[in-house]
Amino acid sequence: MHPPDADAVLVRHGDVGIKSDAVQARMEARLAENLEAQLDARDIAGSVETEYGRLVIHTDDVAAATDAAAETFGVVSASPATVVEPSLDAIRSALADAAREHYHGGTFGVDARRAGRHDFDSRDVGREGGQAVWEAVEDAFDPEVDLDDPDVTFSVEVRETRAFVFLEKRAGPGGMPLGTQRPLVALVSGGIDSPVAAWLAMKRGAPVVPVYLELGPYGGPDHEARAVETVGRLARWAPNVDLDVHRIPAGDALERLADAVTNTRMLSFRRFMYRAAERVAADVGAVSIVTGEAIGQKSSQTTANMAAVAGATDLPVHRPLLAWDKQEVVAKARDLGTYTDATMDVGCDRLAPDQPATAVSRERVVAAEPDALLEWAEDAADARETVPVDPGFDGRASEDDADDAEVSNAR
Repeated sequence: MHPPDADAVLVRHGDVGIKSDAVQARMEARLAENLEAQLDARDIAGSVETEYGRLVIHTDDVAAATDAAAETFGVVSASPATVVEPSLDAIRSALADAAREHYHGGTFGVDARRAGRHDFDSRDVGREGGQAVWEAVEDAFDPEVDLDDPDVTFSVEVRETRAFVFLEKRAGPGGMPLGTQRPLVALVSGGIDSPVAAWLAMKRGAPVVPVYLELGPYGGPDHEARAVETVGRLARWAPNVDLDVHRIPAGDALERLADAVTNTRMLSFRRFMYRAAERVAADVGAVSIVTGEAIGQKSSQTTANMAAVAGATDLPVHRPLLAWDKQEVVAKARDLGTYTDATMDVGCDRLAPDQPATAVSRERVVAAEPDALLEWAEDAADARETVPVDPGFDGRASEDDADDAEVSNAR
């Protein structure tokens, strides 16, 4: 919902505003670049202007531009708005037009904020604006003011040289602008959790380099296609970042691992993944690894077993979902549009032994695995190929038909 003749989107950030002036300016510039990339990717004509504490998208297609801003990391909220002169007369006129268009009954309120030097304050804006709304509709019905919980809120933000009139605040993801942190390698499997973990890392400003292990007889083309598709969903959030998937051929190594190791097999496989990811990170300039692991969610993810797999890489391993419940992850995956593609049997489930170890030492894991396992991981990483990813800006996939799908726990 937006005022008549809306010609801009007012964009707000959050954590960026607590930085020093110099850092904030750099982060706002990066956020502007990312917003422009979102507009370009969706073929939306417009330009992005930065002013301290706010960004403004100038466009004739405010609905589409607001959608784009709401899928841009670092954006807390976005409002399609009419831009007017910072005067009470201009604000009154814009509010009256908005009221005639959108206020047809119930209660209303005016939320006014002001920054800069003017011959009026925010209370004047609220009082004068409320009167303008009232007078605009009083011949059609009896308006009613409610400043606590109105049915319709008319908002005004007055800046130094202009004022914005709007009726909604569309929530964005928040976080930090993508590209303000160093890249991470994201291990993606085609399961539910890893895309959510990668998205959370991106939300904090870190681009991800997706790495998928091709599992040979334990995977298959459908499994790989699902993994690539989930990354494609993530790519909508990062049109100016390369999210092509690095596919590592791991099938031969996993067959040898399965022949040699029984109940600690999945822990050795995880060590294999970490070392392969470390090899990719060294090549692409990534500084750590992000996974979808959560405490106790699988046998390989008990606290004891997480400790047992440490040491396979010198890089930090980030686990954004560490304390999340499964249903929280599922809800987020649905929101992101990655859930349907992830609800399938996955290869690492078929690799798992019948009675996996749940609490073993690192020494026992290493002693049971082939001596050359981590070398196999490095060789496999060196033989990787890149799979192109299509973000597909034709709208999000519906998740309605996935309500009863089998929930996979793979990462």
